[in-house]
Amino acid sequence: MLWQPSIPDSYHQLSEQELFTRIQQRRKQLGKKLLILGHHYQMDAVVQHADFTGDSLKLAQLAASVVEERSQAGTPVQHIVFCGVHFMAETADILTPDSVKVILPDLSAGCSMADMADYEQTVEAWDIIHESLKQQNWQGRIIPITYVNSTAAIKAFVGQHGGACCTSSNAQQVFEWAMNGGTIPRKENENIKVLFLPDQHLGRNTSANFGIDVVNNTCIYDPKKTDQGHPLGGASDKQLYNATTILWAGHCSVHMLFAPEHCTQIHEDNKDLPPNTEPVQILVHPECTKEVVDLSDLAGSTEFIINTIANAPPGSRWAVGTEVHLVNRLANAHRDRGVEVNMLSDCQCLCTTMYRINQPHILWILDGLCALTPDGQPTKDNQPIEHNIIAVHPEAQKQALLALNRMLAHTASPQPAP
Repeated sequence: MLWQPSIPDSYHQLSEQELFTRIQQRRKQLGKKLLILGHHYQMDAVVQHADFTGDSLKLAQLAASVVEERSQAGTPVQHIVFCGVHFMAETADILTPDSVKVILPDLSAGCSMADMADYEQTVEAWDIIHESLKQQNWQGRIIPITYVNSTAAIKAFVGQHGGACCTSSNAQQVFEWAMNGGTIPRKENENIKVLFLPDQHLGRNTSANFGIDVVNNTCIYDPKKTDQGHPLGGASDKQLYNATTILWAGHCSVHMLFAPEHCTQIHEDNKDLPPNTEPVQILVHPECTKEVVDLSDLAGSTEFIINTIANAPPGSRWAVGTEVHLVNRLANAHRDRGVEVNMLSDCQCLCTTMYRINQPHILWILDGLCALTPDGQPTKDNQPIEHNIIAVHPEAQKQALLALNRMLAHTASPQPAP
């Protein structure tokens, strides 16, 4: 996670209304040169300024398409302010032209899951796993898949080694692509294994949906255990040999807060409902543990959750297992239709790093782009100040783009959300 220097105190001393007004003024001044993207997990105060909302990949795709459209119209985008976390801004930088600069309002808005897959550790694991299998006379190929919630360096590693990125929406299609040989069609009786980074739960749930016995034919590689002296990341040679999917020991700290007992309690409560009372349905994200997913009624990506609630009939009741700001927004949006939406857990399941993006930081960024100091005065020589540019190294960008493009072949074109 990067370090964000403190912004001037004057920004934090402004009221919410003053922040809103000034941000709108700066946006009007910058016009079509500026594009603001807001992730679904953001606070309402941030989302209200976004040109588009969506999950990480959808926003990066929309950024690329809007940049192209505006360029053809003669109003090129110069800056994208990505109200998300670091890996999302990296993905947007990879998918957009070099002429467009991507900005993250707060550099400390990272992702703990993405940070769990370190490039050097991944290179070491790749060699260790292959050496173990070689010693056991295993012959075949390992194809890496990385969840899009990963650093540009990990995406580049995966692209370089013939693998692909995936989202929670298309993980199943990408996994099937890998099991069929990936970039090289699978030969008859050829052995294929998948190294799934960095979210073990999405990897396990995807493997189970593919029909893999996740008890006997998956194993976990934990780089921390390798650092502690366990030669195979805590796995055994036999486990690596038997595994169809090798799961990296990463997870989402938000979705790990949902537990099987939360689902069990809802099932018990449903049994005691009065006659003609609608039971509560459980809807969760596949970053939750397999135990939670197995006890849910439906599981799917952020977009799947949003669309499910949007299409839910009046009178339906839902317990949703994902980030609290999104759940609250869905509850407010559909209450008038008679759709009841609550958190699956009573705990505050929020993405704390995403929460670091706020109106003061957005205004600070836009003031700089408008060549204004924090007190509203013109900067020296009236030159804009570009804070927090996120730029992926060209070589990493080239390899990461391979992984992203392989994924995009299994991804529907994004549709804008207001």
